[in-house]
Amino acid sequence: MHESGDTTHQFWFNPVTGEVEEGMQSPWTDRMGPYPTREEALAALQEARRRTESWDEADRKWEEWRD
Repeated sequence: MHESGDTTHQFWFNPVTGEVEEGMQSPWTDRMGPYPTREEALAALQEARRRTESWDEADRKWEEWRD
């Protein structure tokens, strides 16, 4: 997501600590987001996993089609 505007009322997920942070507290290397709600930030890893699985499936289909 794009970081702009008032970042104090946005939420980030810190995969190092497993915690949701309000505002940019941790270095950019240790946060995912921003997200508009605490709940969305808490689900960041689950959403990233879902997207990765979807992209992996698309890659698999592409490789099958190419061969």
